[in-house]
Amino acid sequence: MKKDLKILMLEDLEEDAHLVERTLRKDGFLFDWQCVDTHPEFVKALSEFKPDVILSDHAMPQFNSIEALKLIKHQGIHVPFILVTGTVSEEFAVNCLKLGAQDYVLKSNLSRLPSAIRQALKQFEVELKRKRAETDLRRQNEELVKINRELDNFVYSVSHNLRAPLLSILGLVQLAQRDDPTRTFGQYWDMMTKSIYNLDETIKEILDYSRNARIEIARVKVDLNTVIREVREKVQYIEYYDRISFQISVSQSADFYSDPFRLSMILTNLLSNSIIYCNTFVESTIAIEAAIDLKEARIKVADNGIGIDKNLLPRVFEMFFRATDRSDGAGLGLYIVKEAVDKLKGSILVESVYGEGTTFFISIPNQAPGRY
Repeated sequence: MKKDLKILMLEDLEEDAHLVERTLRKDGFLFDWQCVDTHPEFVKALSEFKPDVILSDHAMPQFNSIEALKLIKHQGIHVPFILVTGTVSEEFAVNCLKLGAQDYVLKSNLSRLPSAIRQALKQFEVELKRKRAETDLRRQNEELVKINRELDNFVYSVSHNLRAPLLSILGLVQLAQRDDPTRTFGQYWDMMTKSIYNLDETIKEILDYSRNARIEIARVKVDLNTVIREVREKVQYIEYYDRISFQISVSQSADFYSDPFRLSMILTNLLSNSIIYCNTFVESTIAIEAAIDLKEARIKVADNGIGIDKNLLPRVFEMFFRATDRSDGAGLGLYIVKEAVDKLKGSILVESVYGEGTTFFISIPNQAPGRY
């Protein structure tokens, strides 16, 4: 029996409470205990004492076991509840068991109480493990349903997004073959180039999606300034990059440990979107602010681009969702961002005003050694 067992007695007779105490200590129980006999005292003890076992008499001047059972059930408190009382009818005892009591022991037979407590604790532990297993199984089933649904959508959308540029290129080649051979084919080459870029972006998004799903999470020391610099180098060939003014601020009070691959994936997709959806009628800016401490990294990516319609905001992290047709990809970018943030046990929020800009707020736990 664990040494720090806490027993809450619901009993109005002090001598009966001490009799229960002596019976348990004689049997080798090591425990702390409290005794209450009113509703307010019971509520307070549940909150402050946090018992491992409740032993309850039935009838007291201001309270009874039925009310106690209903109270702990209403509050969602899960601890073994054993009725310890005088003579009761079999019907009453069965009713108590139906309400959630684990057992009942007559005061005339207290010698059975130690074994009743041990059995109740054992059964309670088994039941707790069963419920946890059911919860885990339900979560896994929900995850499988989600994966299967997304896989169906993924196969359909990818097949469409891969075939469309190829068919476009094929059609343009056939047009070029039939057209006047003396004519300049610049317009065809431009259209074919765009189709190839579409195909390339889709393939890159698929690769990011696959890598995020299958690669183990790394926990290494990360220099966020270096990650940001490398991400900027990756996105510098996107159209409109040269017109963007970057504002970068990183404050750090502790070493930051995380997965540099997923951090890079997150920032690459966010910066790519900010560049692609910049407002070409104003001086475009992208501000990256990060604050790092021992607990987490809080990253804000804000732009003054075209923004997102408020009615579309709830859908921005959906697979294959695209608010406009300006980008070349399949609409996996922000979905991948959300999945990567989830992999890192973080959170992401988005705020946007159509015509004014978009801001993403990201929180990533610091996986420093010894913290997890």
